[in-house]
Amino acid sequence: MKTALAGALLLLASQTEACSNIVVSAGASADGAPMVAYAADDGSVFGHLRHFPAATNPAGTMRKVWDWDSGTYLGEIPDAGVRYNVVGNMNEFGLIIGETTFGGLGSLGTQPGAKIDYGSLIWITLSRVKTAREAIALMYELTNKYGYYSTGETFSIADHNEAWVMDFIGKGPGEVGAVYLARKVPDGMITSHANQARTRTWDHSDTVNNLWAPDVITFARRKGLYNGTDADFSFSDTYDPVTFVGTRLGEVRSWSVFQKVSNDSSFGDRYLDYVQGHNFTNRMPLFVWPKSKLSVNDTMWHMRNHNDGTWFDESSDVGAGAFHMRYRQRPLVWEYGDNKYVNERTIATQQTGFHFVGHSRGATLPKEIASVIWFGVDDTSTSCHFPAYATSTAIPITWALGTGSGTEFELRSAFWVFNLVANFVYSKWDPIFDEVQKKIAATERRYLTEVNSTDAAVIQMLAKGDTQGAIQTVTEFTVSTGDGLVDDWVTFWGALFVKYRDGFITTPGQVKHPEDIPIPNCEQPGWDEAWRQRIVNEAGDKYRVWTNLTDADYYKLKTIN
Repeated sequence: MKTALAGALLLLASQTEACSNIVVSAGASADGAPMVAYAADDGSVFGHLRHFPAATNPAGTMRKVWDWDSGTYLGEIPDAGVRYNVVGNMNEFGLIIGETTFGGLGSLGTQPGAKIDYGSLIWITLSRVKTAREAIALMYELTNKYGYYSTGETFSIADHNEAWVMDFIGKGPGEVGAVYLARKVPDGMITSHANQARTRTWDHSDTVNNLWAPDVITFARRKGLYNGTDADFSFSDTYDPVTFVGTRLGEVRSWSVFQKVSNDSSFGDRYLDYVQGHNFTNRMPLFVWPKSKLSVNDTMWHMRNHNDGTWFDESSDVGAGAFHMRYRQRPLVWEYGDNKYVNERTIATQQTGFHFVGHSRGATLPKEIASVIWFGVDDTSTSCHFPAYATSTAIPITWALGTGSGTEFELRSAFWVFNLVANFVYSKWDPIFDEVQKKIAATERRYLTEVNSTDAAVIQMLAKGDTQGAIQTVTEFTVSTGDGLVDDWVTFWGALFVKYRDGFITTPGQVKHPEDIPIPNCEQPGWDEAWRQRIVNEAGDKYRVWTNLTDADYYKLKTIN
């Protein structure tokens, strides 16, 4: 057990992309449009919105490839003759791809000479195909041809009609390519994944709802990883066996979503021992029936989960501090004496680079407005999404690569502005966090209304045959909305800073005469009763006042404050 835990901790340390995903099928979506929600949780990622414009390339055009995690140049491959417009992780045809890294077996973790990593694989695929099934086929084809540079990944893939989850792992040194198992999310159901492969066995006779590499089982046998029957073969149990870290710090995030949305009210209790890391055999189902259909707004808020009110709630112990902070300092696993301990890992986390909810609405809307990616940067719980149409021919400069960087502050950078607000929240969680959440809710509600209005305006343009005007409209909306949000958030940060500076709650002062100079009111809220009790219990009589305070003491106190 100690050896297995040590290996799991080593693998955790080597992984940078500790992400979370939610995948919603058309039948589980409130408006019948599939969704993928994704958070790229890597403190070294400078959160920005990518844009790869549509292009027609002459024969022989090459595409350079860099590893997304390390920035290592991997080489170049032939580019496609026609490249589709890609905004973030969504293309103009409504194809969405997200991921989480599960790592898997260390023996399969490297493939010298490979030219495609998982990040490049996503954006190359988005630029070339239109549907989820085409994406699955192309991702396998590309890595078999050019090699797969990364460790094990779970991909979320959705289009206007279908949603899929695909576990994917390279073949390791001396091999080229990867093996995979992809399963369609049954209509009306949802799934989630977070740094643990979740596909296991499948119906081998159902090639409509299940897709897999021809050698996914035979490769495992050849490598000595599996010797059972085809029917009993489990992708996860073979290529990414469950560990303590995989359950307690990974699967718990999927559990946090499932226990909220499942139509089975006992779901949370039923699988609690599994996500606590006690019972690896009590695995959760891959797919869950939600008790009600999910809207875009619902999905965005599920990505802001802190496990409040559950067994994993961190808001009240000493690590939360006086103001009930939901996060802990890294590392996730720490030692005291001869024992190891964990800080809980929630979906919302301080080291998120960027996040999105892709909403593929093409089953009911024209192409020009069918694909919307709701995009944000930094901590999902303290940041706001803005809607970007995937047909947009430009993106807001405040969200683009080049406006600031991971080591250069820029007040016009969305990443740094949202970090200013988030890090101020971390200094005094209560009551600043609640105020930020209200601001997010109000802003996103306004954007939902504005998207509806923009949709209606574009539909009228298209009815008149004005396709060019339609694209210009969605582009101008995307750019102005994104830039406007950054401006709004700078002002919001300033207001928060003024109100909560120095431990005060500051409000405007009142004047009795027009010539009076207003002086702000600076309320001193202090600590709640529980924290006062903790101080007294730990410090004893050190801070106790040993005498009765007189009127003179209270008068003097006013001058000392």
